[in-house]
Amino acid sequence: MTAIDLNSDLGESYSAWTMGDDQAMLSIVSSANVACGFHAGDPIGILKTVRAAAEKGVSVGAHVSYPDRVGFGRRDMDVTSAELIADVIYQIGALKGIAAAAGVAVGYVKPHGALYNRIAYDPKQGQAVIDAIKAVDPSLVLMGLANAPILNLAREAGLTVVAEAFADRAYTPDGQLLSRREPGAVLHDTQLIARRMLQLAHEGTLEAIDGTTIKIDAQSICVHGDNPSAVAIAREIRRSFEADGITVRSFLSA
Repeated sequence: MTAIDLNSDLGESYSAWTMGDDQAMLSIVSSANVACGFHAGDPIGILKTVRAAAEKGVSVGAHVSYPDRVGFGRRDMDVTSAELIADVIYQIGALKGIAAAAGVAVGYVKPHGALYNRIAYDPKQGQAVIDAIKAVDPSLVLMGLANAPILNLAREAGLTVVAEAFADRAYTPDGQLLSRREPGAVLHDTQLIARRMLQLAHEGTLEAIDGTTIKIDAQSICVHGDNPSAVAIAREIRRSFEADGITVRSFLSA
């Protein structure tokens, strides 16, 4: 692999409450998953983040979620397809408006938190998200969990997809993300994480929580913006990639 996308979840601050360091992350990553107000973010903060992404030449994606501000979008919801389609359309539309005001376009959609994990393996909710994207703009790329059924479901529906791996999360032996409720689910050691991502780029594999090797075919790597070590992790990954001759570049510019 000679080039790979590095993304982060941004625009998640709300009023006086600050989440992450968007300015610092935007100088490192190539794609920004921008909150759309359902799990985090407020209009003025989202606009500020999108404008900063435009200035840095960072691709912008809609980070759509269940309507769950209190739970930061990390609580599973058994919503109807009609509700989910409307919610996703609403969020993409909101970010498209803000992006237009900032002089950039929304290029992809990445579901957030519990919605991301649910649709990875739930074809009903997955189809609802796909239908919403197609209703708004069929050219939008869907970003989803590498090796998960949602990617094939979206391809069959005519969407372009990009598979994603997580730098700062542990994996189960079957290739799923280890639940945040489990010890060791979130990684913080920047050197260890950078080595894992180099292995992913070179070999397409990662070490699971039990020590086994799992195959991960991914074109984008995520560093969660709310991880306290996020900026240091992203910076070390980028430094390691560039030292190894791997370019950090948005999948939209490939």
